Amino acid sequence: MSERVPVLRIGQVLLVSIQTDLDDQAVLNLQDDLAAQVVETGAHGVVIDITAVEIVDSFVGRMLATIASITRMLDANTVVVGMRPAVAITLVELGLSLGGVRTALTLEKGLHVLSRDVHATRSALS
Repeated sequence: MSERVPVLRIGQVLLVSIQTDLDDQAVLNLQDDLAAQVVETGAHGVVIDITAVEIVDSFVGRMLATIASITRMLDANTVVVGMRPAVAITLVELGLSLGGVRTALTLEKGLHVLSRDVHATRSALS
C-alpha cells in the first residue's frame, strides 16, 4: 500500500509538502485527498512544495497539471514551489510544459502569489 502525503491547512491555503519521490498510486491518492480537502475546507489556494523531489517522470508531471486543473475547478488556485533545476529540465525534456500550473521558487513566494490572487479577486468583485 502506498503512503499518503499529508495535506495541511494554513488559513485558507492547503499546503502539501512532498518529502519523497512519489509512486503512481501515491500521486493518485494525493489527487483524491487534495480535491476532498479543498471541498471540505473551502480553501482558496493550494501550495504543493516539491523541494525534496529529485526525480519526476511523465506521469507525475501530468498529475501536477491535473491536480492544478481539479483545484481550479473547485475554486482554488494552485502554485507549485521549490522546483529544482534538474526537475524543470526533465519536465521540459519530456515535453511537459505544465500548462496552467503556476510556479514559484520558494514557499514564501508561492504564498505571496496566492495572496495577490485573493486580493485581485476581491477587487474584481467590488
